[in-house]
Amino acid sequence: MQKRTTILLDDEAQAAARELAHRYGCSASEAIRRSVLRHREAVMGVSPARRRERVQVLNRLIDLFEGHDVEDEIRRLKEQDEGF
Repeated sequence: MQKRTTILLDDEAQAAARELAHRYGCSASEAIRRSVLRHREAVMGVSPARRRERVQVLNRLIDLFEGHDVEDEIRRLKEQDEGF
C-alpha cells in the first residue's frame, strides 16, 4: 500500500531525482522511492525478509545452472560478444 508524502527538494536534489528517473526509466517519485530503500540497506543493512528473498533467488540460480559447465558457458558468451 502506498501513502502520499510531500517532500521539498532544492534544485540539486530535484535534478538528481530526474537524472535517476531517466537512468531507471521511471518517474521521479519512483526513483526517490528506490533511492530511499537502497540507502536504508546501505546504512542499516539488508532486512531479514530481503535477505531471505535473495537467498531464494540464489538457490534458484544454483538449481538452474546445475549440470552446466561454467567455463564452457563463459567461453561461449565471450565468443558471442566478439565484434561488439
